[in-house]
Amino acid sequence: MPDSMSASCFVDTNVWLYAFIEADDAAKSDAARKLLQTTEPLISIQVINEVCVNLLKRAAFTEAQLREIIVAFFEKYRVVEFSESTFLKASGLRERYSLSFWDSLIVASALAADVSVLYSEDMQHGLSVEGRTEIINPFLT
Repeated sequence: MPDSMSASCFVDTNVWLYAFIEADDAAKSDAARKLLQTTEPLISIQVINEVCVNLLKRAAFTEAQLREIIVAFFEKYRVVEFSESTFLKASGLRERYSLSFWDSLIVASALAADVSVLYSEDMQHGLSVEGRTEIINPFLT
């Protein structure tokens, strides 16, 4: 985890879900909440979509609760939107790093946001993408 309270980073869906749904794993939930409180997380439209669908399915959130979360995401965090260049960058990342379609969009969004760290449990820990963004699993001890 970054040493600075002001460290901007990109946070993948799984980290947000651990922060919202403690029943899955209390230790990971605590770690996710601490990470979100001690950094300046960025989020993408894709991550907001994934968080919302999972909160509906896995945590039985109501539409009112989802609206509150959506509003909070846009008020509190920088939201990275897709552009043509994001999709083209993602395509190149799939070829170069053998990422999945969805993971490549997350990484392309992190690169577009010009952050040095992307926190994700699902991608290759320690991978440096283009020498600019490192993927870190925040749950490894």
